[in-house]
Amino acid sequence: MEVFHTESKIVITCNKRLSPYLQREVEALGFTPARVFQTGIELKGTVNDCIPLNLNLRCASQVLYSLKAFTAATPDELYAELVKIEWEKLIDFSGYFSVTSNVNNEHIRTPLFANVKVKDAIVDRIKQEKGIRPNSGADVNKAVIHLYWQDDRAEIFVDTSGETLAKHSYRKIPGKAPMLEALAASTIMATGWDGKSSFINPMCGSGTLAIEAALLATNKSPGFFRMNYAFMHIMGYDENVFFTERRKLKDKAIKQLDFKIIATDLSADAVDIARRNANTAGVEHLIEFNVCDFADTEVPEQPGVVMFNPEYGERLGTHSKLEATYKRVGDYMKQKCLGYKGYIFTGNPDLAKKIGLKASRRIEFYNGKLDCRLLEYELYEGTRRQPTEE
Repeated sequence: MEVFHTESKIVITCNKRLSPYLQREVEALGFTPARVFQTGIELKGTVNDCIPLNLNLRCASQVLYSLKAFTAATPDELYAELVKIEWEKLIDFSGYFSVTSNVNNEHIRTPLFANVKVKDAIVDRIKQEKGIRPNSGADVNKAVIHLYWQDDRAEIFVDTSGETLAKHSYRKIPGKAPMLEALAASTIMATGWDGKSSFINPMCGSGTLAIEAALLATNKSPGFFRMNYAFMHIMGYDENVFFTERRKLKDKAIKQLDFKIIATDLSADAVDIARRNANTAGVEHLIEFNVCDFADTEVPEQPGVVMFNPEYGERLGTHSKLEATYKRVGDYMKQKCLGYKGYIFTGNPDLAKKIGLKASRRIEFYNGKLDCRLLEYELYEGTRRQPTEE
């Protein structure tokens, strides 16, 4: 099975509402999506094509290469189809693999049962052909096979990513309630920030937004921080392809910036964590970190983006402390950030009303399962005279 050189369907998954930003990335890499849907993108390509996708994409979760689509109403029918696949040409009999799945079938009460049927088919086929059983388990740091099974429609994939791409591998210390890296990158892309002007991130927490901004501005891809992908454990892998793509990452990276990225937090511990994460990402020297109240954050004369990700509080009910904070955020933006575009990412619409500014856009996102909005504010002279958010 020459999967590294044979075109098939590729499905790139992402969290809900991130596919518009993932589409931009995929097209920038020279690929043409055949289909864009809420949680991903479909295109045509080889497993070798999956290598630059894995190394470059900021907004993706997994890059899946389709092996076979078929009809299977029951677990036995699933097994019968899967055992026909030449697994011995994909997975080394002395190697290790794991199985993941997305299943909605009346005969399956737990996805683990479906995973076991897939594993049994693979192991039985390889044992029949090679006389020895490969090892399998839950770890996704070697070869990974993914089953998509909805009713009687099944499709089996090579998951070329393994560990999720949504985590960018530099954040060794997550901090309190961190924003997932893929979400952070997507929200920055949604602002339309040009990567050439000021980026201010008060209340920076563990630094994810500021770090992702620095990575975007310097063209540093997530592949810089990772040396193991599931495609490396599929038979036929040529490491020269990987290292060629990795060299391209280095060649396109920018080392210095001529504008400021500023990250502040009232918590010295949070700023220390953010500095350490930025150091791991290789962008600490590009970000000005300070411990201060957000209202004391420096605002460079050169306009750009100011972006907040404050606490949301409970979804229902009000909290006087957070209400006061959101009001102060609005005051800071309209008094100190004129000429900038202001953004607040929140999952609490009641608190958002306390900002005291009219949002020009409300961009939909999810943070986990929480329905969130990235609120955009045009901070012109006279902003204070605009009507309050309703």
